[in-house]
Amino acid sequence: MRTCIGCRSRALTSHLLRFVAVMVGDGFRLEPDPSRRLPGRGAHLHPDPACFAQAERRRAFGRALRLTGVADTGLLAEHIRAVMPPGTTDDEASEPRHDPAR
Repeated sequence: MRTCIGCRSRALTSHLLRFVAVMVGDGFRLEPDPSRRLPGRGAHLHPDPACFAQAERRRAFGRALRLTGVADTGLLAEHIRAVMPPGTTDDEASEPRHDPAR
């Protein structure tokens, strides 16, 4: 069991996407780790654009990974859009399929 940094609900690790921060130049880039094998401190997020948006709004990426500064979230956002179920749009996916109140 892990906690999604977006909606803060607990879920099985198989339902969450692990990601890590990779140092790039002067900043950090968030890199998806679907195989859960990349080195470093990782955090977990539902592969859902709504959870991703909540995590960005709450500035949860830096806290979860214990980073100072702003991380580049482009690669992670791209990966989440790529793994969305076929036929789902960002509008339909903006409402989480799980209970965010938990």
